[in-house]
Amino acid sequence: MSDALADAALRLRKVARTYTQGEIALEVFRNVSLTIRPGELVALVGPSGAGKSSLLHMAGLLEAPSDGAVSVSGIDVATLPDGERTRLRRDSIGFVYQAHHLLPEFSALENVMMPQLIAGKSSKDAALEARRLLELLGLGARLEHRPTQLSGGEQQRVAIARALANHPRLLLADEPTGNLDPRTAAGVFDALVQLVRSEGLAALIATHNHDLAAKMDRVLVLHEGKVVDGGKLKA
Repeated sequence: MSDALADAALRLRKVARTYTQGEIALEVFRNVSLTIRPGELVALVGPSGAGKSSLLHMAGLLEAPSDGAVSVSGIDVATLPDGERTRLRRDSIGFVYQAHHLLPEFSALENVMMPQLIAGKSSKDAALEARRLLELLGLGARLEHRPTQLSGGEQQRVAIARALANHPRLLLADEPTGNLDPRTAAGVFDALVQLVRSEGLAALIATHNHDLAAKMDRVLVLHEGKVVDGGKLKA
């Protein structure tokens, strides 16, 4: 494998995903190959039901491919036992969903501390990193607020900070601004891009929003079971 491929944050090689319902096999996608490198921000677009979420779940090691290979940080996932796969997902991949899924009984700061504590970091260090990320996202004055005391855009910024708390190499986001109004969505997305750039991450972001996709380095189009490189969209 070349150094460029070995350094890839994410590499899919001829992956396929098929679901079986009784005697019926439903093929979601097939022969999908892609590479995303550190520092690269990539949009994943396609019609509803095209399989964007399934592709993200596969990239995030939440689902196994029906065929093909998945590599994260140069590691072929198929060779890993379950415990190592879980550790790789925890340490190397961050997730942001359309719904923020914050823990309602905890403050913004505590929500961002949580994945760090699970990973074994001390409370002091976890709080320092959570504060740093939330301040970078403009939430320095909202650290002690619970989710119900935050606006939708603020909640999603907390979710972004939580996804990045353990310094992953790869960020996967599934319609991260889909529940927000256009103005709030643009602000949240700009904050996400700025943080991804400053942290040197690779990011694969599923979106229906053409304006947001145009802000990314390139676009992958998932259509009729295949991924096509759409290049750079014009804003």
